[in-house]
Amino acid sequence: MNTRKILLSLIVLSLASGSSVADPNEPASAEPNKPEVKEDFLDMSIEELMDVSIDTVQGASKYTQKLKDAPASVTVITADEIRKYGYRTLADVLRSTAGFYINYDRYNHYIGARGFQRPGDFNTRILLLLNGHRLNDNIGDAAPFGMDFLLDVDLIDRVEIIRGPGSSLYGSNALLAVVNVITKKGEMLDGVELSGAVASYETQEGRVSYGKRFENGLDLLLSATAYGSDGPTLYFREFDAPDSHYGLVDNDDEQLDELLAQASWGDFSLLLAHNDREKGIPTAPWGTVFGDPRTRTRIGGTLVGLTYRHELSDAWALTGRVAYNQRGYGGWWAADYAQEGEDPDIIVSRDSWKGSWLDGEVQVVGRLLDKHTLAVGTETRYNMLQEQRAWDDGALYLNDSRHSKNWGVYVQDEYRLVDNLALIGGLRYDEYDTSDGTASPRLAVVYDLLQKTTLKLLYGEAFRAPNPYELYYQDGGYTMKAAQELQPETITTYEVVLEQQFTPEIRGTASGFYYAIENLIDQYLDPVDNLLVFMNRDEVQAKGVELALNGRWKNGWTSRGSYSYVDAEDATSGQTLVDSPKHLVKFNVIVPVVPENLFAGVEVLYDSKARTLAGNEAEGFVLTNLTLTYVSPSKHVEVAASVYNLLDTEYGFPGFGEHVQDVIMQDGRTFRVGLTYRF
Repeated sequence: MNTRKILLSLIVLSLASGSSVADPNEPASAEPNKPEVKEDFLDMSIEELMDVSIDTVQGASKYTQKLKDAPASVTVITADEIRKYGYRTLADVLRSTAGFYINYDRYNHYIGARGFQRPGDFNTRILLLLNGHRLNDNIGDAAPFGMDFLLDVDLIDRVEIIRGPGSSLYGSNALLAVVNVITKKGEMLDGVELSGAVASYETQEGRVSYGKRFENGLDLLLSATAYGSDGPTLYFREFDAPDSHYGLVDNDDEQLDELLAQASWGDFSLLLAHNDREKGIPTAPWGTVFGDPRTRTRIGGTLVGLTYRHELSDAWALTGRVAYNQRGYGGWWAADYAQEGEDPDIIVSRDSWKGSWLDGEVQVVGRLLDKHTLAVGTETRYNMLQEQRAWDDGALYLNDSRHSKNWGVYVQDEYRLVDNLALIGGLRYDEYDTSDGTASPRLAVVYDLLQKTTLKLLYGEAFRAPNPYELYYQDGGYTMKAAQELQPETITTYEVVLEQQFTPEIRGTASGFYYAIENLIDQYLDPVDNLLVFMNRDEVQAKGVELALNGRWKNGWTSRGSYSYVDAEDATSGQTLVDSPKHLVKFNVIVPVVPENLFAGVEVLYDSKARTLAGNEAEGFVLTNLTLTYVSPSKHVEVAASVYNLLDTEYGFPGFGEHVQDVIMQDGRTFRVGLTYRF
């Protein structure tokens, strides 16, 4: 971790010195007839900010369209909001929007959507994209929304959150939502940016970034981030005994390194993103020894993606995309194998995942006969390595290495019958080596009832193919065994969306939805041998409503508010799903305390109670977060101070099957102070 310490030291020293800098008000080079792009809106007046278009989305149909025309309920979160609300992870971004909530087990952030989040699931039912490149890995379909996300959130330009099934365009994993993260461009920085922060629990983080658009049209962005935290001392009442330190544990440390290199020139854009994260595991899962610092994990990944976009004519455009991904995980698990009454016999067992794969996609989008917008494409993945291992000093329990491939073809047609009425139909067919072929349709009616009122009637089906972890993982007969046969799980969703532009400043959305998941792949305890195994067994049904109101005013105020209700239950037993709060309330507001210089970002989040695996309840809670952001008149300096869980609320999330804890308690009041300097 020496590189992390060096980077943090350099950033702190640079922030404390260096008064001779370029004039930030000097205009950046720009293409003819195109407006100058300015860093993260910082140089824009309130009036200019209001003119910035944030009402478009790319991920809903794989081409840019207005939010009101997209065949989905969509929320877009901008870089300005990420900064001024003090968001630290992509999970923070999602939990602030209608219908989404999180669970954190002191290792991973798990995302729930519309009442669905299975204990132990690795976010497999939400598809995560970075500039259009798929990030869900090829072992457990895991999507990294926490500190393991490949990108520092300060480098995000916008996050598109597209609710509902997306398999008609994207294939597997897009059951509940598609999240498309779009990075900033170099011209938005137009120079060097140094950022450092300190936070609770001896946390330090730093970032150095350089961005520029050159006269020859080359746009370049380079960035490195380092993060380290000792973590809090935690108390778990389930381990409150003399031989387990009375429930106190310090093994919640975390270290992280991230790199980003991005370049675009002409029709080509290249993206390289890498991260490496190490985390202590304090909860003693899987029967490990409580408080043993050797129980920890390390996970990292690299994405190298190349995109080619070319306008074939005024009406047609070609997009080609190829990417190389690799993702690795290693776990160390200290367990005591001594019999009762014997001296401790602690063995550190190991397990690992190693995956590497190539993705490729070709797409053509264009207008046909002035009434049709067609998107036609094909996508393929070759999994070069899908390796899972489990071992200890005495035995090798699992050594499974394989390769596989899958491919899909899709078409979507947006047929505009008249100016205010569009019919959208889409279909994708996918083939996987591990399961039968699957067809995923989409149908939508988008009708502008009035000039400022849009009605959407949506229907879609989506699927998730079984992954190698579910099919082949076993640990030698201690807790898990390999599955026999698994089929894809599927979801069918019906939704009605009403969008209303009340005034130029205020926009509202009301959604009602119903979905049913069949052949759900889930873990069960086999009564024959008492081992966990994945099976297609459960069916889930859910119905709910989402109400949202967004406001942006010329005086600099912005706000978001939402209320969500969902009733999600096991179709067989009729029981409410585990970790499925029925009510979610969100309120966000940014107040310009001093116009253009000092902002207050306030966030209030309410989650109602949620059922636990033991049949108990994790109590509902209200969280309040406050961030103050100061931007100097010269735009050189930005200071942000955040207090999370301002009212010091005690709350927890349901534990998973590997935990002794039925509810895992979360942090109380914490703080973070950051300084950014722009050259």
